[in-house]
Amino acid sequence: MGIWNKKYETMSRSELEQVQLERLQKTVKRVYDNVEMYRERMDKAGVKPEDIKTLADLAKLPFTTKDDLRDQYPFGLLAVPLDEVTEIHASSGTTGKQVIGPMTENDVELWAEIAARSLAAMGVEKNDVVHTSYGFGLFTGGFGAHYGARKIGAVAIPMSSGNSKRQIKFMKDLGSTYLCCTPSYAMSLAEVLYDMGYTKDDINLKGGVFGAEPWTEEMRKEIEDKLGIKAYDIYGLTEIIGPGVSYECTEQAGMHINEDLFIPEIINPDTGEVLPEGSMGELVFTCITKEAMPLIRYRTRDLCVLTKETCKCGRTLARMAKPVGRTDDMLIIRGVNVFPSQIEEVLMRTDGVAPYYQIVVDRVNNKDTLDILIELSSFGMSDEVKDIEALTRKLSAELLSMLGIKANVKLVEPKSITRSEGKAVRVIDNRKLH
Repeated sequence: MGIWNKKYETMSRSELEQVQLERLQKTVKRVYDNVEMYRERMDKAGVKPEDIKTLADLAKLPFTTKDDLRDQYPFGLLAVPLDEVTEIHASSGTTGKQVIGPMTENDVELWAEIAARSLAAMGVEKNDVVHTSYGFGLFTGGFGAHYGARKIGAVAIPMSSGNSKRQIKFMKDLGSTYLCCTPSYAMSLAEVLYDMGYTKDDINLKGGVFGAEPWTEEMRKEIEDKLGIKAYDIYGLTEIIGPGVSYECTEQAGMHINEDLFIPEIINPDTGEVLPEGSMGELVFTCITKEAMPLIRYRTRDLCVLTKETCKCGRTLARMAKPVGRTDDMLIIRGVNVFPSQIEEVLMRTDGVAPYYQIVVDRVNNKDTLDILIELSSFGMSDEVKDIEALTRKLSAELLSMLGIKANVKLVEPKSITRSEGKAVRVIDNRKLH
């Protein structure tokens, strides 16, 4: 499909690295001169801006974490005067201080640029109708997709989330061709579509742009089947810039990182050591063009693998695999590492259950308990007790095999687990309340 910015998306690796180095050097000098936290940390580490002579010297610089953003809230990390900021977004986090993403006008333009690159890579063209059901507001999802669609010249419909029946009506009436939302809300919209007596043949969708939460390949197949579309992954963080930091192309062989704007690294999450290409580890980003709040070596907590091989689509940008989870989403239950995505993978390949579940972790008599509530499918599932018991045994065995620990599986009525219009709440960890 179309490459929006051939110059940067297909640049040779040596040219790209030269661009990265020049931009990195300017950014490091700017944050050293304008951001007290970075100046103090660099001085403590014995690093001056002029010490950054190669890209490998990036490893000399200190990391930035989400706690730093909270500690410096609201404007401690600004590298420009406040009167140059024209827009502020914030994370969807609900605990502690929110993480904000201030932007200058140029930052907003860059955001529109990378969102346009992302949508174009997924096939969006000027004659498309882009239906955005991410929330509009402080959350970056809605505005990112909207700005990108407008930059391409497509019809941009800022639906926001909620009122799912109206979403389906507008999708039908306006001929929406691309849907942008969280994958869990896409599943919910598919359910409402069929509940309203329609099928995928009654809508005009051909593609979907889904992000803001982890989702499995099995969930991708389910969405594609129910909505009759090709489902693409998009990745972003409010504190970096929003959706469009990386994106899938039609090859769906990993997400292309906009490396002319963000330098990615993979580190060992325990030691901070930079790992070689192809290693699984924590993803770290350095902003090299952002004006308002350029973060240096920001630890995303996302666990993934990078490759710099040229994609079949012709793009030379590094690609990140779909994150397997987050270091802060990982549950440690009875000493075993458990990711919600592992549970989802089992459910998506099991007939008789819907892809809606909730993980409840607790501690009873000093021992961790793991309950998994799983919704029965409303499509052709027997309600006979013996069939439900057999399905429970099957799921228990498959989850034991996947996770390495025993889970208490509870099958619940269809549509009894609360649907999410934004990021799905999958985990209730009651141990934190004790």
